[in-house]
Amino acid sequence: MSDNQIRFDDGAAYERMMGVWSRLAGAVFLDWLSPPPGQRWIDVGCGNGAFTDLLAQRCAPAEILGVDPSAGQLNFARSRLDANITRFEQGGAMALPCEDKSFDAAVMALVIFFVPEPAKGVAEMKRVVKPGGVISAYAWDILEPGGFPMWAMQEELRGMAIAPMLPPRAEVSRIDALHALWHDAGLTNIATRDITVARTFEDFEDYWASVEISLGMGPSTREMGVDAKTHLKERLRARIPADAHGRISFTSRANAVSGRVPD
Repeated sequence: MSDNQIRFDDGAAYERMMGVWSRLAGAVFLDWLSPPPGQRWIDVGCGNGAFTDLLAQRCAPAEILGVDPSAGQLNFARSRLDANITRFEQGGAMALPCEDKSFDAAVMALVIFFVPEPAKGVAEMKRVVKPGGVISAYAWDILEPGGFPMWAMQEELRGMAIAPMLPPRAEVSRIDALHALWHDAGLTNIATRDITVARTFEDFEDYWASVEISLGMGPSTREMGVDAKTHLKERLRARIPADAHGRISFTSRANAVSGRVPD
């Protein structure tokens, strides 16, 4: 992995920073999809298995294959999930290690904007899903205010003349861009929706722990000095007020899309 990439190698750290958010949005997403039980799923870019776990708990799947390029994330995923239902393989979204028409459904949870060529990623999901099967995704509305869980951090970094790292294809997070990707892939019955979820941190220090993890994942912030971090922390403390009990709460927004492989 090059130093120009956002790093997601530590499954436990990712769980603290983004896994909770992923499940919050993922629960609404799965309610919206309302898939039938007994399906064979592929979770593309499964990471540490946060969404895979949710899928296993809520949808009574026959099988789930999680695919991700990070060995560290996959090790964490294997430790949390029942091997009788789920299995994991290392691989990339643009070249899935699967046979054609192997699954009933394919999903990308908070992944599509990390795929260097999103259209190839959608085409690969279409390749491995049977005719009539569902292909779906959700992604943070990362270019819009309030869309990304770390949007406040990003805004404050810009105010400090530090460029926050964005996914390589952030533009595909917009709902019209997702619809266009699914349309251009030849999928049918395309539907989209936005998903707004709220998370509460016990106090500012609990929230700041997530921010520090996020800072360590981007090349522009990975080597931030103590003084810069202290300055950022105080700017965020002033920006995000706590309630009477010291808790920090705010919302984030994702965009979702689904479509079917033609019969």
